[in-house]
Amino acid sequence: MSEITEIIDTLENKVQKLFVKINSLEEKNQALQKEISISAVSQQNQNLVLDKLKKEMESLKITNSLLGSEDYKRDTKLKINSLIREIDYCIAQIAD
Repeated sequence: MSEITEIIDTLENKVQKLFVKINSLEEKNQALQKEISISAVSQQNQNLVLDKLKKEMESLKITNSLLGSEDYKRDTKLKINSLIREIDYCIAQIAD
């Protein structure tokens, strides 16, 4: 009989240890989930900043070429031609 009680005690201890470990792992999981969501928000913010900087860089390239820089003249001409096509398309839509 004492062997059975020892086995039961051992099992109870192991089960308790498993519950403690499960709780610890659940807490770690929650902390990691929170960290993931914070990182995702941070990444979204960085992507927004990056997009804004890309647009600003494009505007600066165009401005630089309009001011006489030879480096971006071709890009500016292409952009102006694209804008003219868009304006022509809008005028054609209005005319119909």
